[in-house]
Amino acid sequence: MTTEPLQIAYSPCPNDTFVFDALAHGRIPGAPALDVTFADIDITNGMAERGEFDVLKVSYAVLPYVLDDYALLPCGGALGRGCGPLVLTREDGAELTGRTVAVPSERSTAYLLFRLWAADTLPGGVGEIVVMPFDEIMPAVRDGKVDAGLVIHEARFTYQNYGLHKLADMGEHWERTTGLPIPLGAIIARRSLGAPALGRIADAVKASVRAAWDDPEVSRPYVMEHAQEMDPAVADQHIGLYVNEFTADLGEDGYAAIRGLLTRAAAEGLVPPLGPDALAFP
Repeated sequence: MTTEPLQIAYSPCPNDTFVFDALAHGRIPGAPALDVTFADIDITNGMAERGEFDVLKVSYAVLPYVLDDYALLPCGGALGRGCGPLVLTREDGAELTGRTVAVPSERSTAYLLFRLWAADTLPGGVGEIVVMPFDEIMPAVRDGKVDAGLVIHEARFTYQNYGLHKLADMGEHWERTTGLPIPLGAIIARRSLGAPALGRIADAVKASVRAAWDDPEVSRPYVMEHAQEMDPAVADQHIGLYVNEFTADLGEDGYAAIRGLLTRAAAEGLVPPLGPDALAFP
């Protein structure tokens, strides 16, 4: 395919290391070699906007800004049901109108889902938005530095440890109002690689997903090496939520969810509108 390794960036989260384990370790026959960089999705979003790297895991929210240079792969990403971001508060049932909310990024799917939820449920709107690293959000809510926090990743399973309460589940709201899965993270590849190479990359990613499913224990050392001291049971929950049929192939519902999210977000003025063929895979 190419003699140079593909420059790829994805997060150290269990779902990404699980998906890419076989590919990253050369266990997919005929697949390209990878030169892997680990970075949180807010960092990879910026890399994509600057045109860095050949393949990246990014938030679906950044697609409208990068699809001129990158193509959305039909596999490898994270969509699902029952896995949306949560809004947490220190007090149970707290009022959020006009309050300060910490978010992990304003270029994240979580943020778009939050803003769409707020548009539907908070007539007065939220107050100040504060951006901070996702692992600092729960302590900030606990310590009263902000009124509420939008959390992602394994925080779904651990927020009770901080004495916090779930005010709302952005995914539940999205699923109830659309009937579609929740689009979270996308895999994109540089269009300049050419259509044949993009097809081979997609095939290799699909094969890596299947290899992980066929023998999950093979990926465990790689997953746990990068899981940031996460409990193995939490890592398994994380993989179970975010690696599913949409990871193997977006399919009709996956594409409908992505276009639905970005169309609604554009109508709220949160992202630029998508062109009619922007999501098409070469």
